[in-house]
Amino acid sequence: MFKKILIANRGEIACRVIKTARKMGIATVAVYSDADRDAVHVEMADEAVHIGPAAAAQSYLVGDKIIDACKATGAEAVHPGYGFLSERASFCAALEKEGIVFIGPKPRAIEAMGDKIESKKFANAAKVNTVPGWLGVIEDADHAVRIAGEIGYPVMLKASAGGGGKGMRIAWNDAECREGFQSSKNEAKSSFGDDRVFIEKFVVDPRHIEIQVLGDGHGNAIYLGERECSIQRRNQKVVEEAPSPFLDDATRRAMGEQSVALAKAVEYQSAGTVEFIVDKDRNFYFLEMNTRLQVEHPVTELITGIDLVEQMIRVAAGEKLSIRQEDLKLNGWAVESRLYAEDPYRNFLPSIGRLTRYQPPEEGRIGDVVVRNDTGVTEGAEISMFYDPMIAKLCTWAPTRIEAIDAMSDALDAFVVDGIEHNIPFLAALMQHPRWREGRLSTAFIAEEYPDGFEPILPDADDTTVLAAVALSVELLRKDRLDRLTGRLAPHTGALKPDWEVKIGDDYIPVSIAEGMISIPLEVDLRVAGGKPLTVASSWRPGEAVWRGTVGNRSVTAQLRPIANGLRIAWKGMSVTARAMLPATAELDRLMPVKLPPDTSKLLLCPMPGMVVSISVEEGQEVKAGETLAVVEAMKMENVLRADRDLTVTKVNAKPGESLAVDAVIMEFA
Repeated sequence: MFKKILIANRGEIACRVIKTARKMGIATVAVYSDADRDAVHVEMADEAVHIGPAAAAQSYLVGDKIIDACKATGAEAVHPGYGFLSERASFCAALEKEGIVFIGPKPRAIEAMGDKIESKKFANAAKVNTVPGWLGVIEDADHAVRIAGEIGYPVMLKASAGGGGKGMRIAWNDAECREGFQSSKNEAKSSFGDDRVFIEKFVVDPRHIEIQVLGDGHGNAIYLGERECSIQRRNQKVVEEAPSPFLDDATRRAMGEQSVALAKAVEYQSAGTVEFIVDKDRNFYFLEMNTRLQVEHPVTELITGIDLVEQMIRVAAGEKLSIRQEDLKLNGWAVESRLYAEDPYRNFLPSIGRLTRYQPPEEGRIGDVVVRNDTGVTEGAEISMFYDPMIAKLCTWAPTRIEAIDAMSDALDAFVVDGIEHNIPFLAALMQHPRWREGRLSTAFIAEEYPDGFEPILPDADDTTVLAAVALSVELLRKDRLDRLTGRLAPHTGALKPDWEVKIGDDYIPVSIAEGMISIPLEVDLRVAGGKPLTVASSWRPGEAVWRGTVGNRSVTAQLRPIANGLRIAWKGMSVTARAMLPATAELDRLMPVKLPPDTSKLLLCPMPGMVVSISVEEGQEVKAGETLAVVEAMKMENVLRADRDLTVTKVNAKPGESLAVDAVIMEFA
């Protein structure tokens, strides 16, 4: 077994590998760029080596710097994580040349399977059913349009060396094919240093289901069940689960056996994933093989009890697999939510900044539920524009699917992130979505269910009762605390006011106190909107971001954010403003004028911090609805900004190469 390994990666996956290595008694070496000097993975490792500037192309993607770090520290092996150099055969070969072990498959397998074009050629030769497509070199946009016409729209354009949704576009017509081809090439070059793009038929309403495989250097290979990865946005996975709610035992076995056969054919050694598109009739088509650890590997670990990183290390050290196919049993259900630094209310555009507050839910087993959070950040860390926007991977396990989903819902409600925009509100809403809970999924789920963008869930009558009760309980404790602060006038001696109104949105809900004492822990009986008394109990203290307690027979975990004269409550995908006030104050509040937001309809605002890639119009130009105005790049993804109506450009305020803040004015219209 190795005595020391180097992790050629950053963020949560570097931390994940370090945890397993530490458990195995293996010393670890971290590498870091200028942007990651104070990162969590640097602190966790036994040693750390600086490898260059913030840009990945000058640090994490430079294999020679990784090899130099191995030589300087005496690391015997390199774990590449995912992304960066994890599927680059030349890097694996360079390590072997230096006598350093690559904790992953051999170069031949990476070359055969890690490249999307070559993997499809190999799969075709091996009689594996694949999606129709063009696997040759595409010369230019005109060539791409000709190929798409032969295959038939819709088509998918993909970066050959791609992953993580980067360099992927769906095209439904010639215009989208031309534009998508160029964007795919640009993203592929900036993310992977390889601008090759291929085209394949896009299967309508597909599911994305993948099989986890493990192989060793002694000819053994097994599959560890499947993962359902159909909840995707911009071809990037958002929520995964294991097992799939769609597969039956026969399909699972057929997909697993085919995956193992493919792995054995390339003499695959390590953990790998064979991805499939599955249609509504459970026909499955080989999509690609990822010759690395997957982002979503924790859900497989939770239902099998197998540490995949440990298995990768043991196989790389020459050990035989100690697990047989017949020994594998899938236990319970696991769900993973990817927490991204992106604004769900702005079409999920990237957000950068400092985490002023970062408080994940408690990890470990609580009753029949397990909570796991894989992360590489901590409070005070900065989410930069140079790398992937993922903050953490929150996982829950429970005996059944619905129990795992409900556990995820509670964990998301308890996950506090401030300082940047993030997708927790969307994830929380998703956990309540009937179609998700029923398992009726496809990769088009988000586009179909949120065609006009994401909006928070609106509370029904029962939800409003809970929200009003929480809001009043918070206000009562806030006032009681103020009365008791040192240096203030003596608290009032009058009786507690029994009648209140809670304004939620534009509605005023009458709430009366039936019985109880205002203290911590709180236990008070409230009558909401004239209903039966509900006992509200909680140990919440003023200043805490998470309110935990019960309202009647409902267990509630909600997040609170102070606003002027009230608070914002986030709970189960709902987000409301709540202000508790006395009836006389509420009467005056009804008379207050409404402040309308400024009119920005004649401005093109930068939707997120990023760099201007191109400006497609000139001052005085008339453009039609849908035409491209500008392209802005953030976190290695190009975002095309289009005209939402016919208009005339009167002023262009930005130029290519310029870095803009969110809401910066790019151009003005007549």
